[in-house]
Formats: sequence, structure tokens, C-alpha cells
Amino acid sequence: MEENREGYGLTDGKILFICLILFVLLVLLPSVFRVSLGISHCYVKILIKMLEWATLQTEEGVKKQKALALENLISTGIIQREETSMEEEIAGRHQGCFNLADVMYFSKRGCEAVAEDEVTRRFSSEELVSWNLLSRTNANLHHVSWQLSLVWVAGILIRYCLLMPFRICLAVFSILLLVLATTVVGQFPNGRVKCWLSNQVQMICARLGVRCVSGLIRFHNRENRPQEGGICVANHTSPLDVLILATDGCYSLVGQAHGGFLGLIQKSCMQTSRHVLFDRSEMKDRHLVRKKIREHIADKAKLPILIFPEGTCINNTSVMMFKKGSFEVGGTIHPVAIKYDPRFGDAFWNSTKYSMMTYIFNLMTSWAIVCNVWYLPPMVKEEEEDAVHFANRVKAVIAARGGMSVLPWDGGLKRKKVKESFKEEQQKKYCQIVIENGSVGNGNVY
Repeated sequence: MEENREGYGLTDGKILFICLILFVLLVLLPSVFRVSLGISHCYVKILIKMLEWATLQTEEGVKKQKALALENLISTGIIQREETSMEEEIAGRHQGCFNLADVMYFSKRGCEAVAEDEVTRRFSSEELVSWNLLSRTNANLHHVSWQLSLVWVAGILIRYCLLMPFRICLAVFSILLLVLATTVVGQFPNGRVKCWLSNQVQMICARLGVRCVSGLIRFHNRENRPQEGGICVANHTSPLDVLILATDGCYSLVGQAHGGFLGLIQKSCMQTSRHVLFDRSEMKDRHLVRKKIREHIADKAKLPILIFPEGTCINNTSVMMFKKGSFEVGGTIHPVAIKYDPRFGDAFWNSTKYSMMTYIFNLMTSWAIVCNVWYLPPMVKEEEEDAVHFANRVKAVIAARGGMSVLPWDGGLKRKKVKESFKEEQQKKYCQIVIENGSVGNGNVY
């Protein structure tokens, strides 16, 4: 009798088999057949309700303590100043005349730039309106009330003890699947079958990769999706940008060659698809890349090329200067705007502060990654329009659709000093103000 009872019990093998069946039904099959079970939507709705409740608890606790107002809990900027140009400020105060006191204006603006400027702020995490129960922002707020502290502790247990192990296992499975599948597909002869299998493998692995961070993506205007032989241009926030776009279509990638973990992914993808990777430190490679892009878009049967013209990750609050190389090769540009919701997790990768593994750990322990993707109408360069103006026009369209600000600065400032040409440009502007007002020799020269 005891042996029969044990036969009906749940052994370790049966539990493992049940978990495998659930994994296939809930994760693998929906990724293969592009079917949504609605689990992510329900999960995000629950998170929204929880964060709204946490915000109310925070507001009430702050009012009771009377220590800080909610406005002061949110850093809106160390320096409050109006966004006015140098021409307006100097011409308004001195009527364009040269004055030694103008030195103080440049000194003041320089000190403001050192303390807080519009460029370096784009290379740090976006500040939130309210606490999202993550340690990244306003961590001390969990002391406001015991209810909030309880939810905060429960959130830590859920994220680190439940979500993170599952996400890590799914990530390892996705990487192994990508490496093995691309190795097998890479042995096929070039043709339609290999191309179709390659596209399916990349899209399935991309969907599994997005599920590793509980990703919820909303695509808009799919009728404008990039077509074969075109160039897809998008703003850049995270390595996740590639995964997110790959869940809805296949692309040939153009970007910097990486080592380590990213290098493994790149090498696996190169076995089945043609991608253009380059070393941004070698100028010769850039000319070669431009040539390969021209050859690629000349064949209308090839996948659209995916390019991030900013050249580096920006924190999703603005769009910085687009490098003109992508807009010199001709062809149709398909703009795409990607906007992340920072309430659920920080998708921005600050590569100067965090390593890839640290960044992945932060993603794995966040609530979720939620974003909107807008496919914008295709654009072509107009007659007598140079590449710089065309790039700025595309950048403005992407920023407007994503609700981000437009900055003229090069994202490369994150890693290098300001070019001398930028300094000379500001000097020329000041000289032009003086010359146009005819004040040379007539102003207050000391």
C-alpha cells in the first residue's frame, strides 16, 4: 500500500516535467507563434496600481512629517535658468557693445556647465516623478510608513528571489538556443531556406530575450515598418533597442564590434546573416562601412539596415546629434522612435559607469521594461539638401514623436573632450554680435 501511495506522489522528475510543460506552453510557444497570452499586460497593470498606491503613501507620509515637500524630493535641476541664447542675453543687456563685463557672462555660463549642463545630464539615469520602489531612486522613502516598508521588502523578495532566477534561466536558454540554432542554420547553403530559417531564429530568440526582462512593447503604425533595401534609423538608449525591434522584424545591423558577451551574440548572428561591424577608432573602416551600406541598399531583396546614428546610448530624455554618414549613402530612410517608460525599470546603459554584466543584473532585478515604438513615414533627401540638414530633419521627427528634446551636441562627448570647432563657433557668434551692431571701437573697451 505504501508503495502504491508513493507511486501517485509528485516526485522530482514529475515536478521537472510539469515545469517543462509550463515553460513550453507559457513562454516558448507564444514566442514562436507570436501569440500574446496577456500575462505581461496583467502584470504591468498590477505594477501601475501598486506604484500609484506607493505614490499616494509617499505624499501622505511627507505631509505628515512636514520635513520635505514632494517637489523637493524630485531633483528638477541644481540650477534654474531660462533657455535663452547667447545672442539674446548679450544683445539685450549691452546692445551688442563689447564690454569687459561680458567675461563674467561667459564665466557664469561656464560654472553652470560644470555644475550641471544639458549634455552630461543625458548620460545619467532619467529622474522620476515618483518613487518606483526600486533602490535606484529615492531609496529612503521606504521609511515613510510601515505599509510602504512592507511593500518595499515584498518587492525585493519578488524581484530577487522569484523573477531574477527565472529570468536568468530564460536568458541562458535563449543564448544557448541562439548559438546552437545559428550554428546549425549557418551550415545550410545560401538561399531562400537559409534566409527564412535565419529570420525565424533571430525573431524567436529576440522575443525570448525581451521576455527575460518582462518586456512589454507596444508597436504603433506598423504600416510604416522598414522595407527591404531601406535604412532604419532610430534613437539609441540601450542594447535592448536591437532586441525590441527584432521582435517585429529582421534587420541587418550596422554598429561597433564588441568583445565579451555582446561579441558572442554578434558572432552568432554573423553565421546566418550579413551585418556590418566596424571599429569606430579606425577612420578607414568608416569609409568601408559607407561603401557596404551603399551596396546593401542597392539590392532591394536584402533586409533593411538598422542604424543608431547617435553612436552611443542616451538616457531617453532627448535625441542628440545624428552622424551624417548614414544619410550620405542615399536610399529611403525609415525613422523609428523608441520611448521607454522609466517607472518600471531603467533601460538606459551608462557604459562609462556600468559594465555589461552590471547592466544586465540591473535589468534582471527591475520590475519590467515597458516601451512604445513608433514607425514613422519613410523620408528621402530633398534636392539640394545636404546630409547634415537631412539628418537634423529626421532627428527632429523622431524626437517629436517620442516626446524628447532635441540637442545639437555629439553623443561622443561622453568619452572625449569638446572639439575646438565648437569653441570657435561660440567665439564667432560673439564676434558677429559685436560686428553687426557696429560697436567695434565705439563700445566700452577697457
